Amino acid sequence: MKITALTENTPFNDNISAEHGLSLYIETENHNILFDMGQTSLFAENAEKLGVDLTQVDIAVLSHGHYDHGGGLGLFLKINKTAPVYISRYAFGDYYNGTEKYIGLDKSLQNEKRIIYVDDILEIDAVLSLFSCNNNTRNHYLGSFGLNMKCNGEFLPDNFKHEQYLLINENGKRVLISGCSHKGVMDIADWFEPDALVGGFHYSKLNLDEKLAEYASTLAAHKTAYYTCHCTGTEQYEFMKKNMPQLSYLSCGESILL
Repeated sequence: MKITALTENTPFNDNISAEHGLSLYIETENHNILFDMGQTSLFAENAEKLGVDLTQVDIAVLSHGHYDHGGGLGLFLKINKTAPVYISRYAFGDYYNGTEKYIGLDKSLQNEKRIIYVDDILEIDAVLSLFSCNNNTRNHYLGSFGLNMKCNGEFLPDNFKHEQYLLINENGKRVLISGCSHKGVMDIADWFEPDALVGGFHYSKLNLDEKLAEYASTLAAHKTAYYTCHCTGTEQYEFMKKNMPQLSYLSCGESILL
C-alpha cells in the first residue's frame, strides 16, 4: 500500500506547494483512493506534478465536513467522472470556527448523484470499511477547540458527528486513515488498535507541556505506527516524537509504503 500526500500544511520539497488542508492518494492492490481534497485546487495541481492521475481514482472519501478537507470536492467531481464519493450523512451541516467564519462545505454539491451518504458503518468491500464511531465512548475527548455547529439558529460546540474514518484491511495489515481525529486520536487508537494510523491529531493548539507528553505516551502504548500531518502542528509533532518513537510526519508531496 502506498500513500501520497497531495495536500498538507508543510511541503516535502521546493517543487511542491502546501496549504492548510489535507488530501491523500492511497494505492491498494485493487483501488486508487482519494481521501479528502484539500481546500483549493492545489491537490489536483500537486497530483499532476507527482504523476498521479486523478481520473483513475475509483473511490473517494471525505473525512468530514470542513472546507480544508472538502474545498476541492467540486473540482474532483469535474476531473473524475466515475468515482463514488463517500461522505457522512451530516457533512453538509453548518460548521463554523467561532461564530463568524463558516468552515463548512459548498452546499450546492450536496445533491450530486455520485455522493454516497454514510451512516455509522459501511463496508465498501472486503478490504475497505468506513466508521463514524458516533456511538463510541470517548475517554480522552479534549473538546471542540472553538469549532461550532449551528443548529436551529444556535451555535453549539461541534460534536463531529460528520467525521468518519477509513479502515483498510489488506494482507493482514490494518491501516486506519483519519482526517483530523476530532473525536480524539487517543480514543480512536483505542477503538481500532490499527497497525498504522495516518492522519492529523488536531493538537496544533496545545501547549508543549506535560499534558502533551502524557498524550504522546498514551498513544505510544499502542503497537501502532503513526504517520501524522496537517492539524497536529509541527512543533507539537517534534515535542511528541520524544515520547513516541513510532511517530513520523507525512509532508505534502511525500509518499510512504505500508
